[in-house]
Amino acid sequence: MLIALDMDGTLLNSSGRISERNKEAIVAAQKAGHMVAIATGRAFNDARKPLAEAELDCPVIGLNGAVIVQPNGAITRDVPLNKDALLPTLEWVRLQPDIYCEIYTNDAVYVGLHNREHLVAMAASAEQDVKRIVEKQFQQARVTYVPDIREIWNSELVFYKILIFSLRRSSLEKAAQQFHLLPDITVTSSHPHNIEINHRQATKGEAVKQLAATYGIDLKKTMVIGDSLNDLPMFAVAGYRVAMGNAAEEVKQQADFITITNDEDGVAHALEKLVGQECLVK
Repeated sequence: MLIALDMDGTLLNSSGRISERNKEAIVAAQKAGHMVAIATGRAFNDARKPLAEAELDCPVIGLNGAVIVQPNGAITRDVPLNKDALLPTLEWVRLQPDIYCEIYTNDAVYVGLHNREHLVAMAASAEQDVKRIVEKQFQQARVTYVPDIREIWNSELVFYKILIFSLRRSSLEKAAQQFHLLPDITVTSSHPHNIEINHRQATKGEAVKQLAATYGIDLKKTMVIGDSLNDLPMFAVAGYRVAMGNAAEEVKQQADFITITNDEDGVAHALEKLVGQECLVK
């Protein structure tokens, strides 16, 4: 069986770590002969850090399905964005004072310094819970700041994902509308305060299909666990869908089983309860 796990809000707790119980459940599933993979919106290097801390070795579906990196480091999936088509919309984003934008490339994650300054200024006058949201956003990716983000646009770097963050829902909706006008684009979300832009073939669902085919696993024998809207494409293709207790309501509605929250070791709870059941036999 192939088991694909989202990271933030799913495998990771609120401290951004993999608990000992979650680690033990994954190791037990691997020893039982199951393939456990990570399916995340993070870049590979940002996904690899908590895995390395937990001493776990898994294939990583990164950047919402734009890439697959095998345990030996081999890249077996590569679906970039059309950078030239994005540039006019990125210029619109650059001029918005209440939008923070991260560009995920084949080299690093880049942010214009003016973007961070705007977001820090907005958070400074906000309530404590909003400040925590902003701090968490800064912690999720190892970012390289540049004085002028247009330097990155005009480079030879390959773009895989654009993340837009704002404390104003109306600004996110306007940004989503702008990106929806572009060809071969999919717009998803991993948090109420963000949207994520990828190539339309770069979804967790397409990547799970490819990974299952690589290892000769029938999609009916796949199990996915997630919490956010960007997990819905893999829910659409998997044989068994598990939503976290802290998942968005739309995700829970598509689930076959709802586990407990990420701070209660919901991944381990699901694996302990479901792996080995008749409907999920490898």
